[in-house]
Parts: sequence; structure tokens; C-alpha cells
Amino acid sequence: MKLTILGGGGFRVPLVYGALLGDRAEGRVTQVALHDVDAQRLGAVARVLTEQAAGQPDAPEVAVTTDLDEALRGADFVFSAIRVGGLAGRAADERVALAEGVLGQETVGAGGIAYGLRTVPTAVHIARRVAALAPDAWVINFTNPAGLVTEAMSRVLGDRVVGICDSPVGLGRRVARVLGADPDRVWIDYVGLNHLGWLRGLRVDGRDELPRLLADPAALGAIEEGRLFGADWLRSLGAVPNEYLHYYYFNRETVRAYQEAERTRGSYLLEQQAAFYAEAGKPGTPALAAWRGTLAEREATYMAANREAAGVGERDEDDLASGGYEKVALALMRAVARDERATLILNVRNQGTLSALDADAVIEVPCLVDANGAHPAAVDPLPYHAVGLVTSVKAVEREVLAAAQSGSRASAVKAFALHPLVDSVNVARRLLDGYRAVHPGLAYLTAP
Repeated sequence: MKLTILGGGGFRVPLVYGALLGDRAEGRVTQVALHDVDAQRLGAVARVLTEQAAGQPDAPEVAVTTDLDEALRGADFVFSAIRVGGLAGRAADERVALAEGVLGQETVGAGGIAYGLRTVPTAVHIARRVAALAPDAWVINFTNPAGLVTEAMSRVLGDRVVGICDSPVGLGRRVARVLGADPDRVWIDYVGLNHLGWLRGLRVDGRDELPRLLADPAALGAIEEGRLFGADWLRSLGAVPNEYLHYYYFNRETVRAYQEAERTRGSYLLEQQAAFYAEAGKPGTPALAAWRGTLAEREATYMAANREAAGVGERDEDDLASGGYEKVALALMRAVARDERATLILNVRNQGTLSALDADAVIEVPCLVDANGAHPAAVDPLPYHAVGLVTSVKAVEREVLAAAQSGSRASAVKAFALHPLVDSVNVARRLLDGYRAVHPGLAYLTAP
């Protein structure tokens, strides 16, 4: 079975390959095609994968290419993890937004809109090439903004594209662990959009254990979300929000922390990863060791500005373990390729699951996965406060899709202006002008 990884020179590719190395079952992935537009990054990551595979019998064969069509031909699964504009683009997204006093995070607020506007056209092109060259392939999308990009690709590929994210998985595992439950044997009632969802229940043998967590301040303080949001706010919500909702619930504090930070997250990662790729490309450098060291630093500094705003200090060791998006991807591939049925939190088309949204809107919910794909499970309706946020952000996503399709400047301005974290139409106009000035890829936004 062939897996094509788009964005194959990306820093997290070794996580995916490591998961593949642990899969010894029949029907496993035996070929991995890495595609990237940056040959130097491809070479560095290929060196890491070679060291990972050392001593591993029957390790998946790795091929690298900068030719998209070559990478896609014969693929059974396509893993999309591209970053249009690179980390330099992310850093620019943050700077432009913060100069206007609004959030510049890569998936939330102005930064997420800018990222989507330059990513959607590329994602749609990829979807069309998949449809032409590998029509039976399944696309697993991890490209951010994941929900928006998945919805864009679904307009070409239908339900054969599924979005994944490690945030809800990590949240569910942290809550299960603090409650003394096996994370692999619980039902997680989670619903929303990508980076905009709530864990509303955690059932163990049919019994919801979340009320026990919410009633225990010490237990809440043992998980990162409890420290970020505070026990009183979580009890008020009756749920545990995805960590990204900190940008909404504590927006002023977070923006201030970002403005006061020595450098933005994008700038930090740009510098850190540039050093890694330079080091990994040197002959004789142990590339795998360099990658592991860089990964540890990356995880330890994740959402540092939010923790600063909340006054909660460094991450605990238990919080450093990711949700394991690579494990989610592997479980998804197993379920589809081998009909090994699984329940996973995924980004899929709504199909009537949430009455507040239309059938084609991509949402993030528990799904039952089998050889026929991912099927959203029935969930309870959202409370009104969540409906407001979800529908507002989905309206923003739709304007981004409209702008990407038509090249309409008006739709792009509308996307910025409608976002809950952008407080002025005039600011929206200046944001678009600022982003067009630093991103040549947004030059297409010239139509009325």
C-alpha cells in the first residue's frame, strides 16, 4: 500500500513514519512518497527517516520528489500537511494582525483567515490532481486551518477527504487520565469545528464521568485546560473547551501577551526549524537526534503566550504528550483499508449531525470509521453560546472559500470583518491590505 505525504519535508513527518514502523499487520503501508516544493527540506527529513528505519525489518520504502503528479500516481492514501508560504508566512501573519491589535494565530482570527486565503487555492488544485491521478485514494488532511481546508477539498473529493487534528484527542486523553480511566476505552462526547470545540462528556461503561471532574478543583488543576481556563469558568460552561478557545474566552489577555512577547510563535519556529534543517543537512550529523531535540523544545513551548496570559507557568510533563495525530492517521487508514472499525474524532461533512449547519459544512465530531469511510455519530445539540461561535466562524470560512474561488476582495474583507475576534470593518480592510503587501500569493484578490 502506498502513502503519499504532501509537505513531505515538514518537521512532523517523522512522527507519521514512526507510526508506520510500528505497524506490522497485513495490508500495511509499504511505500511512502514524500513530496515537497523544497528539495533541501525533503533531503533533511529523508535522512531522519533513514535513521528511524535502521535495523527495522521491512521498513516502508521511502521515495522523495518535488513533482506532485509523480507523488500522487498509485497512491492509496494521501496525507496533506502542506504549509503555503512556510513559517515565514506564519510569522508575517502574526505581525500584521498584532500591528492592528488583533490576534494573529495561524488558525484562529485574522492569521487563520490570511492562512486560509493563500492555502485554499493550492488545496483545491491538489484535490483536483488527486481526483485525476488517484481517484480511489483517500485524502487525510492535516493542513491548517484544517476544517476550512478539508471543506474546500471536499467540494472536489466529497467524503473521500477527512480532516484530522490532535487537539481533541489530546484533550480527551488528558481528561480520561486524570479520572483514572483508560483513554482507549472511553466515549468522548466532543463537538464543534476544528480548534473550536467542547468536550461535553466522557463516558466510561455508559456513565458520564465529566461531572466528577468538574466538581473536583484539584483534578481540574491537574490538566492544562483546567489551569488555562480556571475551574470556575469550566464549571460555568459544564464542559471542557478545546485549548484554542482560550483565544476567544480570554482574547484581550492573550493579545496583550502576544504583543509583549519577545517574539511570536511563528518567528520562534522559523528560527528553530531553520537551525534544525541546516544542522540535519550536514554530512555526519545524527539527523534523528537533532530532530528529537528540536521536537522536545517545540512541544515544551507550545501555547506559551496563553499560559503567560493565564499565569500558569511551564507545561507539566503529562501535557507534553501530544494527542498523537500520527496515530489518528494510522488508525484511520487501518479502518478504511482493512475494515478495522474505529471511533475517532475527525473533521467530516455535517450531513445533518448539527442542525445549526448545512449538510456540507465540515465539523469536528466523533465518527465511526470503516471500509466505507468516516460517518459522524449522532450528538446532542449545541448550547446557544456554542451555536453563536460555531455559526459565526463557519460564516467566516464560507467567505474565505468564496474569495478563494472568485478572487473577490469584498468577500475577503467580509471574512475578516465577520470574525468574532476582529472588531471593526475598517480594521478588516487594513488587515487585507497588510496581508496582500507581504504575501504575493494573495495578489489574486482583485475582483470586486
